[in-house]
Amino acid sequence: MKSISKLFAVGVWLSTAVFAAQLQASKIITHSTVATDSTYSTIGLFDAQTRPVQVSKQFEFTEGPAVDKKGNVFFTDQPNDAIWEYDTQGKLSKFAGPSGRSNGMYFDRKGNLISCADDNNELISFSPDKKRTVLLKNFEGHRLNGPNDLWVDAHGGIYFTDPLYVRDYWNGRKPDISGEKVYYLPSGKTEAQVLPIQVQKPNGIVGTADGKYLFVADIGANKTYKFDIAADGKLTNQRLFTQQGSDGMTLDSQGNVYLTGSKGVYIYNPQGIQIGLIAIAEPWTANVAFGGKHKDVLFITASKAVYTMQMKVHGIE
Repeated sequence: MKSISKLFAVGVWLSTAVFAAQLQASKIITHSTVATDSTYSTIGLFDAQTRPVQVSKQFEFTEGPAVDKKGNVFFTDQPNDAIWEYDTQGKLSKFAGPSGRSNGMYFDRKGNLISCADDNNELISFSPDKKRTVLLKNFEGHRLNGPNDLWVDAHGGIYFTDPLYVRDYWNGRKPDISGEKVYYLPSGKTEAQVLPIQVQKPNGIVGTADGKYLFVADIGANKTYKFDIAADGKLTNQRLFTQQGSDGMTLDSQGNVYLTGSKGVYIYNPQGIQIGLIAIAEPWTANVAFGGKHKDVLFITASKAVYTMQMKVHGIE
């Protein structure tokens, strides 16, 4: 196993005025509002000289980072059907493989790694000792499109997205379910519920630490929505958070939202205004999470590589 640790020449804009001008010139975001109030500057999120560090570029396509209680990060190399661990000491090791072609992942309160596994379009739980349990096999007897990303609430309920991406290994198989939806699997149940929200192609998903709000990225409509979470797990009060979709996402302790896409990691303040871009020199930045002993290291999965970046804020996972 080869581990690479070198600084990558990537741009991070700190001055919001300069940042806005550069965005307009490069057309990175022509459809979003950029902060002009110095209150919403990325100064304070990370040092001006800090750049992402490439950890390794030995994978086929990286996705789904999830952090355990100790700060170890687990991520997927989906085409190679493997889950990897990047521990707090900076060591890479394979955790599981085959993994059901795991994609998005999240740890529950019991320390189980919950995975969206699209080989058989299931939700799978991996215990700390790597015991595998299928939590959800289908919806009302029909095969799901391909569970993509998930978030686990404090009660153990699972919110997950189910967009349709036709896989080359399907061998002519057609979708078995109508629509691309967001589901909720209550804790201890084997039947999921469709959440009646308006989305085209849901992808990234994350909830707040207090369990009051859920963010869902609609990558098909290029929008991200915010919802209130009711006591029964239902979603209410759908409203537009920002006019940008995302593959994966995470939150920091200040309530900022981190979205991913073609240019890197986009940072939005709690009001939905873009305040920063951590540019990654890869074809696609898929997902992001906070790891490390103090949850202050941003872990980024991007195409065939993974990166870390030291932050001044910490994550909430």
